[in-house]
Amino acid sequence: MDITDLLGLDDLLAQMILAVGAAMVLGNAFAIVQHARGKHPAGTSGRFRAGRAWWLLSVGLLITLWGVASLIAA
Repeated sequence: MDITDLLGLDDLLAQMILAVGAAMVLGNAFAIVQHARGKHPAGTSGRFRAGRAWWLLSVGLLITLWGVASLIAA
């Protein structure tokens, strides 16, 4: 048994990947919904970049699926 098995680093890495992906999905989905409702954070300026938010949401979804697949395969 090596240190990777002892500490469960493979599972920990998969869980961290899943968490980052899920945070990207939820954060960008929240931003898109809030923009659709006409709300924006107080004290901010600039325009909302919908294309960027959708792109990051799709990347987050891909990372989330990767994390889930890693946990299932482990």
